[in-house]
Amino acid sequence: MTSQETDLDRRFVLAKAIAQEAGAMALDYFNRRDSLVIETKRDPQDVVSIADRTVEKLIRERVAATFPGDGFLGEEFGHTAGSSGYTWVVDPIDGTAPFVSGMPNWCVSVAVLHGDEPVIGVIGAPCHNELYAAAAGRGAKLNGKVLTLDPTRNVRNAMTGIGANSHVTPEAMADIVSRLLQAGGTFIRNGSGALMLAYVAAGRLVGYYEPYMHAWDCLAGYCLVKEAGGWHHPFPVEGERLTKGSPVVAAGPGARADLEKLAGLA
Repeated sequence: MTSQETDLDRRFVLAKAIAQEAGAMALDYFNRRDSLVIETKRDPQDVVSIADRTVEKLIRERVAATFPGDGFLGEEFGHTAGSSGYTWVVDPIDGTAPFVSGMPNWCVSVAVLHGDEPVIGVIGAPCHNELYAAAAGRGAKLNGKVLTLDPTRNVRNAMTGIGANSHVTPEAMADIVSRLLQAGGTFIRNGSGALMLAYVAAGRLVGYYEPYMHAWDCLAGYCLVKEAGGWHHPFPVEGERLTKGSPVVAAGPGARADLEKLAGLA
């Protein structure tokens, strides 16, 4: 085992432990969500609560205690540069709108970048008692079971996840849905892009497309999809681009061409 593999494995162990601890904290908030003060950010649909902030603080503290030289990017408190070459990219609660509305479609998303590559992806879905975990060259697992994607599944015989937000016009989203339906597909949107990417890795969805998404929402899912045998469109992480939005596309092997066409990449 090389030193880099050792470094990766140590971070992978920590990422899984963090996702479980953070998930338990988030679930406790979820179970008493009626007492949470809900705030809005960009628009009335973009919400945040003390749960998001406290969970991110916990994750930041756990990472800093073990790997103080690692960088960190979180949705709630932004980017802190590191010196090790590794950067943690975290959404403490992806799917806050479902979370505060009492729906189980939310998750804790923890990714680790090494250079420009997402080399660790861990997504915990506490309401479903599910932990998705992947690391570069080590495959992807759901609660310890290896995930391997079926190449016979495509947009015509499986479901596709679609994400939407106020960064994209209603007309553009309507066109995407229309073209998917015209191609013989069908779609689902559950309010958490990270969780839908995990579902792509698990074979529950055959692909996922969101025209504008942030790194903390997608990088963990990207690692999971790749390690399960799927494909994803690269996310730009160089410099300030890491904190900006970008199109997010991922697919199983049988749906890559369909999703590239849907996203205007082919």
